[in-house]
Amino acid sequence: MKYGENLFGRRTVDTRTPVPNAANHPTATPALVPSSQPQRPSAVPAPSSSATATPEPAAAVRADESGSKLIVGPNIKLKGVEIEDCDTLVVEGRIEATMVSRAIQIAEHGSFNGKVDVDVAEIRGDFKGEMTARKKLVIHASGRVSGKIRYGKMLVQEGGEMSGDIAAISAQEQLSR
Repeated sequence: MKYGENLFGRRTVDTRTPVPNAANHPTATPALVPSSQPQRPSAVPAPSSSATATPEPAAAVRADESGSKLIVGPNIKLKGVEIEDCDTLVVEGRIEATMVSRAIQIAEHGSFNGKVDVDVAEIRGDFKGEMTARKKLVIHASGRVSGKIRYGKMLVQEGGEMSGDIAAISAQEQLSR
């Protein structure tokens, strides 16, 4: 049996059975012809007869952790949008928007202009505008943040830049949200 991969990277099985060539020569390669019944490779378990199949625990955990994620890739520009119901926004291109989310990650060459209200902001690129990072704001060495910035906790790596109206969110403000 031969194994291969389809367009989506999934493993496939060649269900054709080898048939010796007409000369029956010991060094000749057998030809492949379709068999009347598909053969199941021994490495792949047969489906269970149980009607209730349970998903793999690791896959279920990964799905819960990632939530809804929007990735704006390099060379992509989004302008004049409102981003809602997005757990994590990853910015590798340019965005001019308003966003309420759980987390934003701006890549080294990414930029965001606008208004952001998030729990966690991780900045490696450029941010300009209004930002409220209720729990945590992390500015990496390549990150540049400017505008009206409010944060719960903040970490700025050496080389990271901040400018504008910057203030911590009081404990009372964090509880009222």
